[in-house]
Amino acid sequence: MLQRFRNLFSRKAMTPTDMPWLAVSVSTAAGIAVSAETALRVPAVSACIRTIAEAAASLDVHVVAGERGAEVEAPDHPVAVLLQGHVNDWTSGPAFVRDLVIDALMRDEGGLAWVNRVGGRPREVLHYVPGRIAVSYLETGEPIYALNGAPQRLADIIHLRPPFGRAPLTLAREAIGLAAVMERHASTLFANGGRPSGVLQMPGRLNPDAAQRLKESWNDRHSGGSAGGTAVLEEGMSFNPLSFSSVDAQFVELRTFQLQEICRAFRVSPHLIYDLGRATWSNSEQLGLEFLTYSLEPWLVELEAALGRALFSDDERRQGYRVRFDRDDLTRADLGARATAYSSLIAARVLNPNEARKWDGLPSYAGGDAFANPHVGEQGSNSSASAEPTEGSRNESA
Repeated sequence: MLQRFRNLFSRKAMTPTDMPWLAVSVSTAAGIAVSAETALRVPAVSACIRTIAEAAASLDVHVVAGERGAEVEAPDHPVAVLLQGHVNDWTSGPAFVRDLVIDALMRDEGGLAWVNRVGGRPREVLHYVPGRIAVSYLETGEPIYALNGAPQRLADIIHLRPPFGRAPLTLAREAIGLAAVMERHASTLFANGGRPSGVLQMPGRLNPDAAQRLKESWNDRHSGGSAGGTAVLEEGMSFNPLSFSSVDAQFVELRTFQLQEICRAFRVSPHLIYDLGRATWSNSEQLGLEFLTYSLEPWLVELEAALGRALFSDDERRQGYRVRFDRDDLTRADLGARATAYSSLIAARVLNPNEARKWDGLPSYAGGDAFANPHVGEQGSNSSASAEPTEGSRNESA
């Protein structure tokens, strides 16, 4: 242990320059080289990656055992302790899930981590700096792993693989490059005052020195902090303002289209990265469900499989142990809608009160495990009271 700390303190801290995968650039048709680092500077790219990764990391994770439909939670299992707490001394379970998904979204190799076992049980999970764990494939598709050049067992590596064997960031490199070029063009355009506000015209002809002096004098008096002042023109000089053309107006549309292209590559609805042009009160909830179904769910299924393959032994997998992410938090309705749904499910004896309370994180209470319709007793007492004839009604009928 002492030697480990000596090694840590003697090692130079990692910086972005020590991570070559961030700086690997590939030229695009837009005329700009795109690397992982430059791609993250495009707001739409970083927003899409954060939306997927942070949504996955925010879900409660459970370890369950048994057949589907009759599964029982195993909160004391070592895997549950790791994922619900800290996978190592410096990384929490949610942060580990987030970083693993980020790697799979950005790197063709996917998200890779090493499982440290003690006595055959997982004791910690280490998410190394990308590039430390190398992966190659046999002709059968079986992966072979190496950690710092040393071969590793298949069962000791958590591997979250992107579809097609290519990260969404790589596949969308051309679209990202075009978005970056347009971002740079907009920055340069407005750094120079947007565009020339107009042109100065004189009836005669100026020599180059006089034209340069006139330009410098005009910029000194009517640009920067002096913009908006009153211009005094001499010698028959006139100022003709310039207006934006239809091409200039389409620039904004093109930028919006590139944002949508990037969203398509990551399968994220534009409204989730705050492009609310097509979002309404009536479709926002449906768009959220589509994000869970078509974008996040495939990653969650693959993540559950990758964690289960590396963290459970063969015997545990045969016993039905698996990792399960709780999707209910993403589909949770408002309090009024939940109360109505809970009441209907309890009345139909689909849920008991304690199960409904557990969904909202509330403690159970005595007698709450019974499956009974709480309204039956009230209706029965009312109906029986109304059906029982009174003494007066008996006399009248007689």
